[in-house]
Amino acid sequence: MKPAEYRRMFEAEERQWWYAGQRRIALALLREALRGVEAPRLLDAGCGTGYNLVALAQLGRACGVDLAPPAIAGCRERAVTAVRGSVLRLPFADASFDGVTSFDVLYHAWVGDDRAAVAEMARVLRPGGVVLVRVPALQALWGAHDAEVLSRHRYTRAELLALLESAGLRTETASYCNALLFPLLFARRSLDRLLSREGSDVGFLPAPLEWLFRHALFAEAALLHRGLRFPIGASVLALGRKPA
Repeated sequence: MKPAEYRRMFEAEERQWWYAGQRRIALALLREALRGVEAPRLLDAGCGTGYNLVALAQLGRACGVDLAPPAIAGCRERAVTAVRGSVLRLPFADASFDGVTSFDVLYHAWVGDDRAAVAEMARVLRPGGVVLVRVPALQALWGAHDAEVLSRHRYTRAELLALLESAGLRTETASYCNALLFPLLFARRSLDRLLSREGSDVGFLPAPLEWLFRHALFAEAALLHRGLRFPIGASVLALGRKPA
């Protein structure tokens, strides 16, 4: 991403509706997938400025890796453990982790080979461990924010499933998310293209909208935890398990 975007991320990711809601979804799925694993070792591959590591510490011992110096600086400011490295060559031994997460990383222009990145996540995963990947969904939602954060691609559910399967992972969960707000997001992106708007979407809305949008994603987290899967959404996620 552009350097300025890392500062926007650092200032928003603890409380802003999208970050808070997506984090609730991820934790709900991971908590169930890691049930019975005592003090799991977790890696966030492409950890950004580090607040996801704060959240993952609720589940186990978490560390991160990111290629961008501003991201590592943000992790140091948050006092979470992260090292500099590429998701295409993770600086860890085989079978080092019980769980690996990747939140909105594989879509990035710097990740030239998304299959190689997922293969690396599978390599550092112990047998029986899980990978949770989330990426932006659907090229129809391409807009100014994608250009600002140097996006390469927005994925379909089928494309994400194929990535996990290419690394030998068995898919346990796959769904679109940010689904309840999809009509609003589609309208916003369509208007952005019509008006040729530029710039990032990262930022805070008026407080009532922040509350409403955050709780829409909280509701999705509860529904996904209960087994519901959404047929469309602004993001797509999949959880795969490495065969024992």
